[in-house]
Amino acid sequence: MKTNDTNFIRRLQRHKPDALDYIVDSYLPLVKGTIIKVLGPLRNDGLIDECINDSFLSVWQHADSFRGNSEDFRKWIYAIARFKAIDAYRKQVRRQAQVAGDTNLDILQTASAEQELLLAEEQADIIQLLHQLSETDRDIFTMKYLLGMRTDDIAAKLGLTRTAVDNRVFRGKKKLQEKAHHMGLGGYTV
Repeated sequence: MKTNDTNFIRRLQRHKPDALDYIVDSYLPLVKGTIIKVLGPLRNDGLIDECINDSFLSVWQHADSFRGNSEDFRKWIYAIARFKAIDAYRKQVRRQAQVAGDTNLDILQTASAEQELLLAEEQADIIQLLHQLSETDRDIFTMKYLLGMRTDDIAAKLGLTRTAVDNRVFRGKKKLQEKAHHMGLGGYTV
């Protein structure tokens, strides 16, 4: 059986290699455009290519968790690409700041208007989702994903064990995935 526009999701969930080829052929422009919007200001083609590859790898690895039709899939793959690009952007900015010895992160001020608009939209979506969590879980997610803190540091700050933090992150991701899907933001775990 060959992969086509009616069976690509099922075949991808069964980890058929031709389904991944179909996904790459069909969604590369969307994924690449999304990533370039976020990472373009950094002017690092290697980072962009790596992020594209990471996005498709994540789609491959998490295909069995996707629920929905082809339109939902388009939103899902867009969300994956966007979050991968944002993560790569943050890591690269941190690296550049460390190399330059610039603790004020002046690099962030050079972001384009498009970049700032994109980040503002994403932050609004993230904040809306985070308000669905309990206060402790919201603090954990904020520290881990927005402030980039390590799990051990979060556990120490909140007086929890590392395992408790990991469990709350796992459960919170599942809850956020459900809420994101119901809000029309896709079905990718945060």
